[in-house]
Amino acid sequence: MAISRKTFLRVLGGGGVVVAAGAFAVPKLDAMPAVAIEAWRGPEPSEKDPRRRALAWALLAPNPHNLQSWAVDLSQPDAIVLYVDRARLLPQTDPFSRQILIGHGCFLELLTLAAAAGGYRTETALFPEGEWALDKPVARVALFRQQPGVPVDPLFPQVARRRTVKTAFEPRPLEAAHRTALLAAAAPGLTVDIAERPDKVDRLRALAIAGSELEMRLPRTHKESIDVARIGAAEIAVHRDGISLKGPMIWVLRQAGQMTPEKAMAEGTLAWNGGRDYALAGYASAQAFGWIASTANDRATQVAVGRAFLRFHLKATELGVALQPHSQTLQEYPEMAALRGAMQQETGTPPDRTLQMFFRLGYAADPGPSPRRALTSFIIS
Repeated sequence: MAISRKTFLRVLGGGGVVVAAGAFAVPKLDAMPAVAIEAWRGPEPSEKDPRRRALAWALLAPNPHNLQSWAVDLSQPDAIVLYVDRARLLPQTDPFSRQILIGHGCFLELLTLAAAAGGYRTETALFPEGEWALDKPVARVALFRQQPGVPVDPLFPQVARRRTVKTAFEPRPLEAAHRTALLAAAAPGLTVDIAERPDKVDRLRALAIAGSELEMRLPRTHKESIDVARIGAAEIAVHRDGISLKGPMIWVLRQAGQMTPEKAMAEGTLAWNGGRDYALAGYASAQAFGWIASTANDRATQVAVGRAFLRFHLKATELGVALQPHSQTLQEYPEMAALRGAMQQETGTPPDRTLQMFFRLGYAADPGPSPRRALTSFIIS
């Protein structure tokens, strides 16, 4: 079956009806299954446990590769003990689990917001069993009923609306008022900056693309993404995590045997080239890039970065600003070191600070929510 890369890119990015190999691909064919996104409705009305109600919101937090690598122990009354799910790591691209802990910070901040909205104050103790290791908890969160009348955090209503937008952005610059509001979201010990000047954006774009291409061309790092690619609605419904590939053209390519994990691993195939083109289309449409850097890079700081990024993303959602993280050039495996150093320099991050997050900003239509597993799958005790 001959399908051009241009057609592949157009449809993968949200195109409408196409004809391929004599088959009509209709817009709702291979759509996101309802079961995969039911969590975005929030907790069940019948749920009375305030911990489970808060967790039902917390699991909507952004996280690397949508691995949802959170595990919680509810065996202690009025407390939630948070662990890393050791089966859901990125040892090739995130060998020190820095990004994983940032994802846990996002989870903890959202948990705090949700508990407060439900009438509970939280006290969070990081690493309650000492220096973090994979078998030790990231945090213990105690819940206490608070006095009536405490206002809900104004960012909480944005939780169910937050999206990671992977499609192309609109060709318009970031509004000055939006930039000012986002920059005001910096937390103690962290700096937030945004680049909009075209020449600066172009240089950052080139580094981001180079990082993405390097990751794709190294089999061991590319495989880490392919292993969690969920190809088609049926796979998405079963796993409810990872990188979702769906829609009419994906359906056509699967039927033709052109969209498989093996094809996606092989440079030069339609699947590999299409994935690359799709990523590059996102970079090409970026009107602005932002980043978060920290003075330290210990485990507590990594969690703090996640908490700050969650609030930044919710603020962007409130403003109608689209956002997509681009972590490739910040990854800490040896082959990425030169590009990571170049990105550190281009963002003006001093050598004694750590560049923790990098993302594109702009405006785009709502792409819909990403899959989430059921709450019960996160509870280990």
